[in-house]
Amino acid sequence: MIETETDLETRDGAMNTFITHPEEGGPHPLVIFYMDAPGKREELHDMARRIATVGYYVMLPNLYYRHVREFHLGMPGATRERMAELMGALSNAMVCEDTQVMLDYAAGQEVAGDGPVGAVGYCMSGPFVFAAAAEFADRIKAAASLHGVRLYTDADDSPHRTADKIQGEIYFGCAETDSWAPPEMVEALDGHLAATGINYRIEWYPGTGHGFVFPQREGLYHKASAERHWERLFAMFSRNL
Repeated sequence: MIETETDLETRDGAMNTFITHPEEGGPHPLVIFYMDAPGKREELHDMARRIATVGYYVMLPNLYYRHVREFHLGMPGATRERMAELMGALSNAMVCEDTQVMLDYAAGQEVAGDGPVGAVGYCMSGPFVFAAAAEFADRIKAAASLHGVRLYTDADDSPHRTADKIQGEIYFGCAETDSWAPPEMVEALDGHLAATGINYRIEWYPGTGHGFVFPQREGLYHKASAERHWERLFAMFSRNL
């Protein structure tokens, strides 16, 4: 496997991005990996590597780059209060701008394919991947939100408002017990998406809580469900990329 850390220049600064892809073959379809709120860290690098090993060019950006070059819970000085500040400073529009930068960068890499793109977002990035699938409907053909938050809200920029633009397949994996994504929100989302006619799937993961896919999320990691999410993700990528 090949992996690098690269600074991508945006209008707001340098977005440090972890990139990994197979050593041989290619070009490989691009997959954009949007981080969860605890930050870009080795645990996510390992998840990106797992995607790359089956034949993808994976980009994992630090979405907090406008404020900090490095932040993740567990590092010295990192607090949940600071995490909340950083998370609150992001918007769907900002992340879509960042997505355009990543698409432009990948277009200049011989090992990155120029065809359909995959995208996956966890927790905080559930709405980001949802919004990006609509904003870049001509490119993103397979998108997944895992225990995503703020998928259906009263906000003017709630991602459900542009869902009808999505041309690819989109998957929502939801924890059974999740105060950040309660059943009533998911049910409202389901009703809205059903009316759009897009290709979507909402799947509940019994016996799980918010963050169940992360191996280092003590007390919440649910191995069987985490493996099921990989199965769903890879199958969707295989169908569409």
